[in-house]
Amino acid sequence: MKAIFLVLTLSLFSVVHAQQKSIIPKPVKAEWLKGNFKLSPTTVLVASSADEKKSADFFNGYLQTFYGLALKIEKNKPASNYILFSASKPSSLSDEDERYVLNVSEQAIQVTGNAPEGVFRGVQTLIQLLPVEKLATITIPAVAVEDFPRFKYRGMMLDCGRHFFSTDFVKKYIDFIALHKMNTFHWHLTEDQGWRIEIKKYPRLTEIGGCRNGTIIGHHPGTGNDNEKYCGYYTQEEIKEIVKYAKDRFINIIPEIEMPGHASAAIAAYPQLSCFPNENTPIAKGVQWSGDSTGKQVQQSWGVYPDVFCPSDYTFNFLEDVLDEVMQLFPSKYIHIGGDECPKEYWKRSAFCQNLIKEKGLKNEEGLQSYFIHRIEKYLNSKGRNIIGWDEILEGGIAPNATIMSWRGEQGGIEAAHQDHDVVMTPGGYLYLDHAQSKKEDSLTIGGYLPVETVYSYNPIPAELPADKQKYILGAQANVWTEYMSNPAKVEYMIFPRMSAVSEVLWSRLEDKNFDDFLRRLQTQYKRYDLWKVKYNLKGTHKGE
Repeated sequence: MKAIFLVLTLSLFSVVHAQQKSIIPKPVKAEWLKGNFKLSPTTVLVASSADEKKSADFFNGYLQTFYGLALKIEKNKPASNYILFSASKPSSLSDEDERYVLNVSEQAIQVTGNAPEGVFRGVQTLIQLLPVEKLATITIPAVAVEDFPRFKYRGMMLDCGRHFFSTDFVKKYIDFIALHKMNTFHWHLTEDQGWRIEIKKYPRLTEIGGCRNGTIIGHHPGTGNDNEKYCGYYTQEEIKEIVKYAKDRFINIIPEIEMPGHASAAIAAYPQLSCFPNENTPIAKGVQWSGDSTGKQVQQSWGVYPDVFCPSDYTFNFLEDVLDEVMQLFPSKYIHIGGDECPKEYWKRSAFCQNLIKEKGLKNEEGLQSYFIHRIEKYLNSKGRNIIGWDEILEGGIAPNATIMSWRGEQGGIEAAHQDHDVVMTPGGYLYLDHAQSKKEDSLTIGGYLPVETVYSYNPIPAELPADKQKYILGAQANVWTEYMSNPAKVEYMIFPRMSAVSEVLWSRLEDKNFDDFLRRLQTQYKRYDLWKVKYNLKGTHKGE
């Protein structure tokens, strides 16, 4: 009987340690050694600087949340039984800042980085060495890891315009980004269906633009309307709190303020932003509208709408005022200005716009959009900021210092790189996590089909891009558009496990990628999702499901 018990114990031990050797994203080098470190209530976390303490605090918070264990944090290390967090230099925001080394022995654990960012990325590997179940004894397998990211831009976007998500969930989403060794949160804050950021100079943006009188039921144009008023926005104090939360996790937040299209919510609040302020808001064909349909309204259905910002001095003054407040809240080098899906019908029939095209010597309405983007870029550049825009801002001529997000395939990114502009790849066919994960989805999605295998197969460096232009590809990001995600559980279900695949695409070396090996490690990741108590999709692991 004792022998059987011993065999079962050893078997369980080996399974647990096999699980703890499943790291996503795959490190550059990991040498598994004999022995393990036993984590106990007497283990000390050592961090001598404020930035190093951010990593210690994050690790300690993880232990408290998922294992019920709180450890002391001290500046000086004892002889043994400690975990050291050490940065060799202050951050310089160079490509080497996220490099780290993790050494686990029976006596101690050391997480050292070229800079504080590197230490924090190493903590995420350390977290994955913890058991995925709550055990009486927490052991961490001995290992020597040397690691650094392939790309310097590794992002996730969350659309809070279509559906509003609480500050608690936004923080949780930021933690997901951190746990996957990503460093950028692209926060989509304004849309046709809602304006979600408080602007003190223009209170109607949230009073009027932050609410819609109903939402369509089902897939656009819908089978009806729920007739429920839907409101939500983030106060400036809440945004400051979230920005600090992200900064403590070495994550940069890039805010997106959509222009010149996707502007219905702003126009509902301030009709003079439209070329035709006295016209009713257009309602998409087949949509059942809730409440008043006269005047300017926040849209209740999804899609693209023709009532866009008029390129007038009134509009530019308004946008400059808005951006001034946005820049006070977000320290990011980049401000995302959208630039996508801007119909030109209103501009074509606007006498003002046609005269402006002639006055500025522009070729057409695409040239007018380029003029619009150039003018906004010039203003932001004067404030020390740079713009990012969707690949439509290439039309009519790219702004001088703009960074492109290539979403309509890779061609926009290739074109921008050829013109020596920085690029973030985010093609819909690989990185739009609102697409269905399996061919037979059990919940409503926007459409498309994007299984984990397809996500994992993506290489952000286009094969046709010459070697001397590849340096302009900063990295990539996955996008979470929320037309059909009205609650946090649905967002989690749509991003997991595909977010794990994205993390390996962006962090690990191309030559180290292997889908079968990733699937093996993903089995442990599923157990980690269970530990986190998040929703995830087990379907769509292979093409054809």
